Amino acid sequence: MSGGGRGSRVRGGRAPVGGGPRGGGPRVGGPRGEATILDVPAASGIVLAGGRSTRFGRDKLAEPLRGRPLVHWSILALASVCTEVVVVVPPIGNPPPLPSVREIGVPIRVVRDPEPAGGPLVGLLAGVERAAESTALAVGGDMPGLVPDVLATLLRALAASDAAAAALVLRGRLEPLPAAVRTGAATDAARALVAGGERRLQSLLGALLVRELDEGEWRALDPTAATLRDVDLPEDLGT
Repeated sequence: MSGGGRGSRVRGGRAPVGGGPRGGGPRVGGPRGEATILDVPAASGIVLAGGRSTRFGRDKLAEPLRGRPLVHWSILALASVCTEVVVVVPPIGNPPPLPSVREIGVPIRVVRDPEPAGGPLVGLLAGVERAAESTALAVGGDMPGLVPDVLATLLRALAASDAAAAALVLRGRLEPLPAAVRTGAATDAARALVAGGERRLQSLLGALLVRELDEGEWRALDPTAATLRDVDLPEDLGT
């Protein structure tokens, strides 16, 4: 599995998803009129939007998809399960177009990445350092297929375990995003990794105790695994 072997793993099935949340409360409806998602632990949503879109050839997060800029889909998905959304953007330049607070129903804040093209771990660190909640849920700004019920399952799984992070497994591989983390543990580990020159998200999961959600725990909610799809090339917008 990706992420290295420095941190011990909580294998799927050892910590039940159905445990009660540690804090937080029921959602009273999503920003897009989705079905209510109940009993989701309070969490800050973090959108990593500081990449350079080198492979795409232009700012992909502003590209239209189904009538909205691409980055809106990640923000809307997080807003349906989180108490706030933090969008991490490059240190210079205009941030991507963002939906309004009235539209998404929760506060939205922009945080600047501390270094140009510093890598996703640096961006995640900037986000968790400013998160208001003790749990954070991180996604990429180029992930338009995020399923809110899968995100809620990640948060519940983390809350019901003694792990410091929770992530999805697909075909035997631990996926770095989306990931739920305890902000204190993630901040300490990420600071140490960044100080040592590390920039990969997988390295953070390798340094933390991770609750791994096997496919049997989440694929029924997302049969096509759309939650894990990201956009790297213009042709990916049509898939």
